[in-house]
Amino acid sequence: MQFIDKVTIKLKAGNGGDGIVAFKHEKYNPLGGPSGGDGGDGGSIIFKVDTNKSTLLDLRFSKMIRAESGENGKGNNMYGADAKDIIVKVPLGTVVKDLSNDEIIADLNTIDAQEVICQGGKGGKGNFHFKSSRNNAPEHATLGTPGEDKEVLVELKLLADVGLVGFPSVGKSTLLSVVSNAKPEIADYPFTTLKPQLGMVKVGDSSFVMADLPGLIEGASEGKGLGHEFLKHIERCRLIIHVLDMGREDPVKDYEIINDELKKYPGNLEKRPQIVIANKMDLDEDKANLTKFKEKYPDVEVFETTTIINEGLKPVLYKAKDMLANIPYFPLYDVDKSNDNVVYTYEKPEEFTIFDEGNGVWRVESERIERLFINTNFKDDDSVYKFSRTLSKMKLDDALRQKGCKNGDLVFIRDYSFEFMDGEDEFD
Repeated sequence: MQFIDKVTIKLKAGNGGDGIVAFKHEKYNPLGGPSGGDGGDGGSIIFKVDTNKSTLLDLRFSKMIRAESGENGKGNNMYGADAKDIIVKVPLGTVVKDLSNDEIIADLNTIDAQEVICQGGKGGKGNFHFKSSRNNAPEHATLGTPGEDKEVLVELKLLADVGLVGFPSVGKSTLLSVVSNAKPEIADYPFTTLKPQLGMVKVGDSSFVMADLPGLIEGASEGKGLGHEFLKHIERCRLIIHVLDMGREDPVKDYEIINDELKKYPGNLEKRPQIVIANKMDLDEDKANLTKFKEKYPDVEVFETTTIINEGLKPVLYKAKDMLANIPYFPLYDVDKSNDNVVYTYEKPEEFTIFDEGNGVWRVESERIERLFINTNFKDDDSVYKFSRTLSKMKLDDALRQKGCKNGDLVFIRDYSFEFMDGEDEFD
């Protein structure tokens, strides 16, 4: 199966149905009062973890996922039907990011995790809700709100406790195949592992997940080789097992190159605890290389192994088990920027942007204002008043004045224009 771990997709939640204006006109009750029902809620788009899935392949050919809109209200106080939510099943470890602002919407890292990615619109209110002692026959209903729409990056970041790092063909795949039930492809050529492999490792009365990750080369932090496709999967690992091939020309240099790449990649990967393995210790020159390594790094504990014959691995596994018991999980984002976790920052954007089109014409762009505009019934005085007051509370009036907007200038929102009334704190 092809490993698909990154997909860009557009999402559109359903709009809320409109509330309606209706009155009862029964034979024996001709003045039965308002009876307009509410609109139904639009369908939301929800991402949910499915432990039976291991890739994002199902989403690869989905350019758009669209939920249905709610039904409009009906007479006799009947509500419109709510639309069904769309459940998108994704593998454990899926991260969803809003491409408009790079904000992480969801980090689905537990088996029961689910998250509303696009919220469906709310149904509008029928005129039944607006009956009062002063107005027995309200001719006012509200429109349903639009459902959210987003373009998102869906990315799979493997959930593994231990990640195997090292140059291509140093024995990582062999190690994983020996200590777990995983069956990675094994051969003597670079980049045998083109997709991450997971295996469950049982040690005594406990177990942990180990990942054989694609081989790393110099320059990976800049995207060379498999680059970020490799490094991003280490972000979740709590412990790194660094595998060195002591039969290579200069294992000391290999060790330094790998650690340098980890240091350059965002997320403080170089601060992850490491276990160092000196692998392929079955030749005389390997002993000489190990001696050079210990001379250069006398404080680094090194485990000698020959993975192909399962020699020396038991102490490594027990060491990993003991270390994991004291290493916390590393979330992908955290409000505390002082810690060593991978932190994604998000600055709230301005609520609106004003453009001077010249000759007394201005244009306002704002997602919030445009949503409010769509939801306003401009044939209803109460709705228009609420719209103008909301703009004033957002201080749009003040912002326009500061930009130079004057009394009588035209202000465009979408394709509609409003006359700016300076000093009135509202649009006409």
